[in-house]
Amino acid sequence: MSKQKIRVLVAKPGLDGHDRGAKVVARALRDAGMEVIYTGLRQTPEMIAEAALQEDVDVVGLSILSGAHMALAPRVIELLKANGQQDVSVFIGGIIPDEDVPKLLALGVTGVYGPGAMTAAIIQDIQAAVAR
Repeated sequence: MSKQKIRVLVAKPGLDGHDRGAKVVARALRDAGMEVIYTGLRQTPEMIAEAALQEDVDVVGLSILSGAHMALAPRVIELLKANGQQDVSVFIGGIIPDEDVPKLLALGVTGVYGPGAMTAAIIQDIQAAVAR
């Protein structure tokens, strides 16, 4: 039997229209052997949670540049739990102030990455989270 690939949903919640970083990360994850589903721009937390459920993903990666991370991330996590997906890891990339990182981690976010984050570190962190 072959090892099952890690399934990752990459999502752009909110009104942020810049997705270059999300696409770079999605490609790096794919090149690392993961199955990647990209939702596209302007997704609601409800749309993201539904896609995560339908696609049976192991990981949700949120790309948030709008500053709405403290509203969007907790809502996505809440909806994942409501769907019985408490085992899905949530990672966030974008413009996240340092003082918000501990708050996000306390809410259940597995990893937070800012501009210039190395894709190798993101890949390694996702692999470690899924292995747990």
